[in-house]
Amino acid sequence: MELEKLQEIASEIRGRIISTSHRTKTPHLGSCLSCVDILVAVYFHSLQIDPKKPRDPERDRFILSKGHGAAALFQVLAMKGFYPESMLDSYGEDGGIFAEHPPTPDHLAGIEAATGSLGHGLPIGLGMALSARIQKQSYKVVALLSDGECNEGSVWEAAMMAAAQKVDNLMVVIDFNKWQATGRSEEILALTPLVDKWRAFGWDACEINGHDMGALVEVLTKEKNSEGKPVAVIAHTVKGKGVSFMEDDNNWHYRIPSKEELVSAHKELGLVK
Repeated sequence: MELEKLQEIASEIRGRIISTSHRTKTPHLGSCLSCVDILVAVYFHSLQIDPKKPRDPERDRFILSKGHGAAALFQVLAMKGFYPESMLDSYGEDGGIFAEHPPTPDHLAGIEAATGSLGHGLPIGLGMALSARIQKQSYKVVALLSDGECNEGSVWEAAMMAAAQKVDNLMVVIDFNKWQATGRSEEILALTPLVDKWRAFGWDACEINGHDMGALVEVLTKEKNSEGKPVAVIAHTVKGKGVSFMEDDNNWHYRIPSKEELVSAHKELGLVK
């Protein structure tokens, strides 16, 4: 798919996320907007996942380890055709499938793991990647982590094991938007230089602009490392990306947009005149 089309999809997804937050009064808007471009590049270009065969044993796997970004993933999966977009009308309802974090795979097509407690997605993905090796299958696994999630010891335990076992069908993408729920990521724990940390743990690590669709497509489709290393992509992003009054403002981790803010956001995204 052409880059321009991928960018159009990303703008549409952002608009839908903001509309849903306004309608359902649900938070984590800034965190969802920062990872939209990554999700679009993953599902509309890079990974081999057929919505008509969501449990195909040969499919690539994607895990949203930063489960609080579920509203973004749900919209991407619906647009990709895993389920009717009308189903999302029940988002946030008591007893509904669409909660603020991903459900178990048995409850919704396209979901590989129920996430939300941070630090679990990479260990799960590592297990899936090792399973592919044991079963002599060729699928790859991508796990999307938040930068704050890299505070968790379980992330680095999995990172060490993946490198030791040369699990070269595993990729981690870090949504590095520089914020955690209550403050700047760097002020809470010393994350930087994050790319050097992943390299020190034995990964083939790189840094990119996480909103550059061309860079995302290129890195997500790169060939395996010749040394058998897993891949870590540090994607520098902006929390609240796409809407000027939300960008890099951590209040939008919890704030709900008003009707006026919804209209303004849609105008900035080019969805209304």
